[in-house]
Amino acid sequence: MSEKGYMTDMEYGKPIEIEDNCWIASNVTICPGVTIGAGSVIGAGSVVTRSIPKNSFAAGNPCKVIKDIKQK
Repeated sequence: MSEKGYMTDMEYGKPIEIEDNCWIASNVTICPGVTIGAGSVIGAGSVVTRSIPKNSFAAGNPCKVIKDIKQK
């Protein structure tokens, strides 16, 4: 509460970095400070709390790397 009786809330944010050629499915939440590496795919409904390396398929809550994507 502030001195005037108003509800106050301090929120902090960090930048999100999404590198080239990423696919992010629907209903994905990306938390502050996360980097999604180039060529990665994030599955639907995932909550990305940590950075994802390049060329990875990741999904889940919390999001984790399921497999590496091999380039042909």
